[in-house]
Amino acid sequence: MKIAPSILSCDFAVMGSETRRMENAGADYIHLDVMDGHFVPNITFGAPVIKAIRPYSSLPFDVHLMIENPLDYIDDFADAGADIITFHVESRSNIEKTIEKIKARGIKPGLVIKPNTPASAVFPYLREIFMVLVMTVEPGFGGQSFMANMLPKIGEIKNEAKRQGAKVLLELDGGINEATISEAAAAGGEVFVSGTGVFKAADAKIAIETLRELCKQANEQLDG
Repeated sequence: MKIAPSILSCDFAVMGSETRRMENAGADYIHLDVMDGHFVPNITFGAPVIKAIRPYSSLPFDVHLMIENPLDYIDDFADAGADIITFHVESRSNIEKTIEKIKARGIKPGLVIKPNTPASAVFPYLREIFMVLVMTVEPGFGGQSFMANMLPKIGEIKNEAKRQGAKVLLELDGGINEATISEAAAAGGEVFVSGTGVFKAADAKIAIETLRELCKQANEQLDG
């Protein structure tokens, strides 16, 4: 189980130190939400900002591209220090070419699906990707409420991956906190993006440890 704090919820005035704070608190990944104001109705930051905060952490940078034409920007984000790049199946770029471009830069590729997109949209690509990110909110803004009705997609993707003999990580993003992570873990989630649940906590280390322990308990109950 991996916890990936979302920089979208940090204090943007001190993004570098906020990134370091998450590493010191025990995060597994740093999740970076890139929005272009077209694909989603908000603008966040781009490759130059990611490059600026890259020296502040040795953790994998999990870059989630919520942009219309991700293929056009893979080199920029690779040069900025991305370790994982996920992009939306609903974007305009050719999916296979974008996956190939990400791999060519030595980065792990992943696909993302919005709430209204069926799990089957990623099935043709499961052998080629490292991760599938299932959105449990409508992408575009932080702090939204968790959509539990998205969780069956996790099982659908896992079953299809097993059928194909593919191995992919299942990531969940949107409304993940102490109240929702147990249900998300029980559904088969493996990487959990949490923004306000970590950054706004009184103690980020305790918040991450609590999330990880709740995941562990949920899995133990399933195994039992």
